[in-house]
Amino acid sequence: MALISQTSQSYCTHAEVLRYKAGNNVIFSKINNVEASKMKEPRAGFLFSSCNSAKKAQIMHIDGPGVGCKRGHQVIVAASPPTEDSVIATEPLTKEDLVSYLASGCKPKEKWRIGTEHEKFGFELGTLRPMTYEQIAELLNGIAERFDWDKVMEGDKIIGLKQGKQSISLEPGGQFELSGAPVETLHQTCAEVNSHLYQVKAVTEEMGIGFLGIGFQPKWGLKDIPVMPKGRYEIMKNYMPKVGSLGLDMMFRTCTVQVNLDFFSEVDMIRKFRAGLALQPIATALFANSPFTEGKPNGYLSKRSHIWTDTDNNRAGMLPFVFDDSFGFEQYVDYALNVPMYFVYRQKKYIDCTGMTFRDFLAGKLPCIPGELPTLNDWENHLTTIFPEVRLKRYLEMRGADGGPWRRLCALPAFWVGLLYDEVSLQKVLDMTADWTAEERQMLRNKVPKTGLKTPFRDGLLRHVAEDVVQLAKDGLERRGFKESGFLNEVTEVVRTGVTPAEKLLELYNGKWGQSVDPVFEELLY
Repeated sequence: MALISQTSQSYCTHAEVLRYKAGNNVIFSKINNVEASKMKEPRAGFLFSSCNSAKKAQIMHIDGPGVGCKRGHQVIVAASPPTEDSVIATEPLTKEDLVSYLASGCKPKEKWRIGTEHEKFGFELGTLRPMTYEQIAELLNGIAERFDWDKVMEGDKIIGLKQGKQSISLEPGGQFELSGAPVETLHQTCAEVNSHLYQVKAVTEEMGIGFLGIGFQPKWGLKDIPVMPKGRYEIMKNYMPKVGSLGLDMMFRTCTVQVNLDFFSEVDMIRKFRAGLALQPIATALFANSPFTEGKPNGYLSKRSHIWTDTDNNRAGMLPFVFDDSFGFEQYVDYALNVPMYFVYRQKKYIDCTGMTFRDFLAGKLPCIPGELPTLNDWENHLTTIFPEVRLKRYLEMRGADGGPWRRLCALPAFWVGLLYDEVSLQKVLDMTADWTAEERQMLRNKVPKTGLKTPFRDGLLRHVAEDVVQLAKDGLERRGFKESGFLNEVTEVVRTGVTPAEKLLELYNGKWGQSVDPVFEELLY
């Protein structure tokens, strides 16, 4: 299996030009194409910005999700979440611009960071019922006032918080998500998680609210879940039943933890993408933690993972084309161009564009905004509406794990950092999985949510593969030299015993819990 893209050129960032073209729109330049064989020394990641005016060009460091060019009091944002109006393009983006946007994520190894995101269910301690939006708003306002976070508003509704490079946001059913800052070590990751949970608990303990670390809502039905006042979720809620039977469950009743990791070059991205996809079912098994639905066992160890198999298969799954010899940034762009859109954000409102493609948008052929052309802001927003097991933006997201208690929030990034940020472990993973077929990878994806580490694989069980993989992760962490391998203790115990977190919960349910799920709210309380 080839591990290097067979395209004639490999994209990697040396310097990028952000310039005005025909009016006020912002277009990324074509990033220097460097043949893979010639990529040697990384260069500084600076962005050269030239505004078509009499003013001097400014040089700005790329740092964070968006880069912009100031002109007077206006800030033009090249790519950021839809919190401000997008700049209206007057000259079409090209596919190469979209490829260059992804390639702009390439970073030298010393600038690689770890970003961890986790979701959790808020509930009333007295009734176990989900938090209402009014309670969530009180919590967000309380955190903002006590701990100096900036409020994120949609209309007159508070929908999130920002502080530096951290953000707190709401999933459709009120799941409370921390998107952590990019940090250098797992010690910083765990410190960030602990600080966040301290701040949340400092406010919620006065409200009679707790938070549950689990992958699927164990007690309440869809009708019991509040809907958050976010425009994009209303569009998704109406669209989901048209494309799958479990999309509303995904939106309103699941929680995950994921880790976001960097790459050096297109070749490095390809290797990490393939390793991540091949091993994602093992991560699903190790972190399986969603065995209950509406008060009873649901037949799965990771109901959350199973739900993604019938949410919207146009935008989810194992992406077999990633293993093609021709795969690279361009092929991912081709895939994303054909994924149906959800929305376009204009004038601080979400416009329903469901069923239309970004390829149509590039040609100015969206009936919802006829004749209008996309910006890179639109492209970034679209990339966030694609949900494969590993997702490419300007970094790679590992998306296969259930939400869980705080120790496992530190264990998931430890697992993936040990495997993907150490060259020796990464190569051993690629060697180990090189002859796995697309059918075998899909079989694991389909069966692991139900059978976990006991899933038969070749001449043994997935548990035996997982033992080797966890050892590779541990070796990789030890070679990093930051004394981080202790964060793997949670998963080391899982592979040693072969018992997933979900199976431990089922044992409690059938034993001392007397077949009631209510005690899980205390067992997995943050």
